[in-house]
Amino acid sequence: MGLLNTTTGELLVSLCLTLLVWGAEGQGTGKVKLVLGSEEINLGQHQGTWAPLMQTRENLTQVKSIRSTFLFRTFDPEGVVFYGDTLNGKDWFILALKDGIPEMQIGKADILVSMHGGPKINDGKWHLLEISNNGDFVRLNVDSQKEVIVGLKSKMTESVLQGQIRLAIGGILVSPENLLVPFQPAMDGCIRQGNWLNLSMPWETQQLGEPRPCYANIEPGSYFTGAGVATFNTTELPAYQTEDIGITISIQGDSSMLNGTILSLKTPGEEIATTRLIVDNDLKNIKLTIRTIESISKSIRFTKLTLTLKKNQLNMKTDETEMKLESDDIPDYLSRWKEGMILAFGGLQEDRAPDNSNQYLKGCLAKIQVLGQDVDLDRALYKDASISSHSCPS
Repeated sequence: MGLLNTTTGELLVSLCLTLLVWGAEGQGTGKVKLVLGSEEINLGQHQGTWAPLMQTRENLTQVKSIRSTFLFRTFDPEGVVFYGDTLNGKDWFILALKDGIPEMQIGKADILVSMHGGPKINDGKWHLLEISNNGDFVRLNVDSQKEVIVGLKSKMTESVLQGQIRLAIGGILVSPENLLVPFQPAMDGCIRQGNWLNLSMPWETQQLGEPRPCYANIEPGSYFTGAGVATFNTTELPAYQTEDIGITISIQGDSSMLNGTILSLKTPGEEIATTRLIVDNDLKNIKLTIRTIESISKSIRFTKLTLTLKKNQLNMKTDETEMKLESDDIPDYLSRWKEGMILAFGGLQEDRAPDNSNQYLKGCLAKIQVLGQDVDLDRALYKDASISSHSCPS
């Protein structure tokens, strides 16, 4: 079977796009649900794993069209848009973004092909994507402009396409080891107005609860709904260069629109987080807690806040003020950073927080940086499904 023979390529590449449909029917029960429709779908409601958000299969005899189009919007530079295969994964096709640019990868018999090109489309605007097939060539158009063409032909494939095609969204159904060019799977983006080969079929999903909406207007940032955290091991984050400079963690955002725990630091083995930074807009204050030390700054608003961590010392700087805390009771952040601490954004890590202080963050962090480098929440050890890594409602 040839994935990109005149018939095969037309079927596989175009039919893959049928998966980009969504209609919520019923409530999340933890069991497989069947969904049907052509409404908006938020790809970001899926955990950052390779497992698909939704998947389905269809007999190839039902395929009548060779062209599909949809509108796509994201600020995310990297992740899976959709996947499809035949022969139970022996021939497969992936459309993804890498560095904000469309990338198509195809596995067919003994051949792997990757094509990366076209304009950056992670600008938060709606873009019209069209994928079609002409013989041994797959074409991707962006906003009606021909951008990427992939040609592929193998003598080790069958000329007649038979059986079923599997489709998946927000993930893939083959091992990531099969990829020619590796990338991160999670995609914080939305799809709407899909025209999917005129097929209508149910999709399977195990997603719990109501689907996350696609907001009418968005802006760059990481959005916390007040339901969970994203955690990192500091050994996987940038390392400090000198003790004098220390470790900097910078947060940008409108503090008047934030409420809850912005971040916390915890050393493995400790029952509670060593360090906590909390914004309370009800009391109009910022509270910084380090073990037994508690500092409350009242009536401070900020658009940027920077913590500088050193040995037995922590400095906090905002637009309006600068504060320095130094004590033997403050941890040696420098040595513990290299040994491995758990840095959480949006709340505390422990299941039972003292004095009901684990108030999850609600609001948008426009930018998160560690030692001057942007932090991508899609690369977290754990990220709650409620968190949008790259977009905030505006």
